[in-house]
Amino acid sequence: MTIFDSLNPARPAEIIGSFRTSTHIDIDEAVERATDAQKAWSAVPIPARAEMIAAIGDVLASRKAELARLVTVEAGKILTEAGGDVQEAIDMARFIAGQGRAAWGTTHPCELPSKFGFTTRHPVGIVGMITPWNFPVAIPSWKAFPALLAGNGIIIKPSEMAPACCDAFVSACVDAGIPDGLINVVHGFGEVGAYLAAHPKVRAISFTGSVATGRKVAIAAMEVGPKLLSLELGGKNAAIVMPDADLDLVIEGALFGGFGTAGQRCTSTSRIVAHRSIATELTARLAECTAALNIGDPLDARTNIGPVINAESAARILAMVERAAEEGNGIVVGGKIAHPEGCEGGSFFEPTIITGADRNSYITRNEVFGPVVAVLEVSSFDEAIDTVNDCDYGLSSAIYTKDVNLAMEALHRLDTGIVYVNAPTIGAEIHLPFGGNKHTGNGYREAGSRGLEQFSETKSVYIDYSGRLQKAQIDNREALS
Repeated sequence: MTIFDSLNPARPAEIIGSFRTSTHIDIDEAVERATDAQKAWSAVPIPARAEMIAAIGDVLASRKAELARLVTVEAGKILTEAGGDVQEAIDMARFIAGQGRAAWGTTHPCELPSKFGFTTRHPVGIVGMITPWNFPVAIPSWKAFPALLAGNGIIIKPSEMAPACCDAFVSACVDAGIPDGLINVVHGFGEVGAYLAAHPKVRAISFTGSVATGRKVAIAAMEVGPKLLSLELGGKNAAIVMPDADLDLVIEGALFGGFGTAGQRCTSTSRIVAHRSIATELTARLAECTAALNIGDPLDARTNIGPVINAESAARILAMVERAAEEGNGIVVGGKIAHPEGCEGGSFFEPTIITGADRNSYITRNEVFGPVVAVLEVSSFDEAIDTVNDCDYGLSSAIYTKDVNLAMEALHRLDTGIVYVNAPTIGAEIHLPFGGNKHTGNGYREAGSRGLEQFSETKSVYIDYSGRLQKAQIDNREALS
């Protein structure tokens, strides 16, 4: 039996909990429990399933403060962000509960008389979910609630760096009355996720994480035949700043978008593509504000930036910043591992601004997943659009301008799944679809009403009430005229 510990990234001597790595037998048993429970659950009317999901939201709301604190000590988010993480799950429960009485298909005219066509949706059966540590309550809710509403059983494999948060989330589901065995948690590392993805009785896999790991999950999932596979993989998000932009708003958005959650969001603003006429002023003002941010204990209300998830992450970020410097880029502020008082051994990195890079620089083409923002200078709107799109990722983008015509052109030309106007690249709301293009994902979208699509299958139904054989898809136009 292998045991691993979940540690507080701000104080790694503090163990949040100890967890047993699930074996193949554990996963097989979880799948069997979910399979048994799913048979009865799929027979429950959809509005009744929705009421159960609404009840989960109520339980989460009653536990919001304690769950937020758990998110802070296990994932390192400052308290306000941790509260937002939990609130997203509450909001998702309420939104998905509302979908229980929404349209479940569409009707269509048929080409033959006395014939009716419509679509409906059916559960896939058992869904495997592999979730990250950076939104340890919100993202499980994004996946679990639509899957439950669709009538599925669930196996969740959370990140080994935030297992306690997932356990707390599932406990809320169980305490709200979700049937025994319908939601199961397995713990561990990549091998556990790979076995879950390849399990022949798991019909769908939903993964959020890095591109490299996503590719491994996809390969494992397809080893035993086609599955529904949804991947949300990351971003290299950029905000365009035009000469007429409100620089106060830009700076406020850049601080939040670039350094919120210590830059550890897939939608974090890691590139600012600024028009040359205002780039110098913007960089100077942004650097001044960045240097004033408080780094430290995420439980302290005065803290702006908490830790990155672990020491390995801090070392990786440092190596990327050092490579940028070696390539001739300027480190305007930050650029070092931080050691705030009272957080001995914690994994902190200074919020960092880099200049002198272009679209081909290493730091502007690779996801840092840390508090690092590169400012790129461009000479025109067209160059700005090309610079943003010249990237393997396509999750989120933004443009700051007072010109509505330019903003409208940008939202059509930016090759990203999410576009913001006069706002940072973070801040997605749960009732709109979430996801991206290119290496960011494989076409599915989470959240919103489209979130149900990755956990259900469409069935087309034809009802012929003519009382006679009507031959479709043959040349029968003359007979019908």
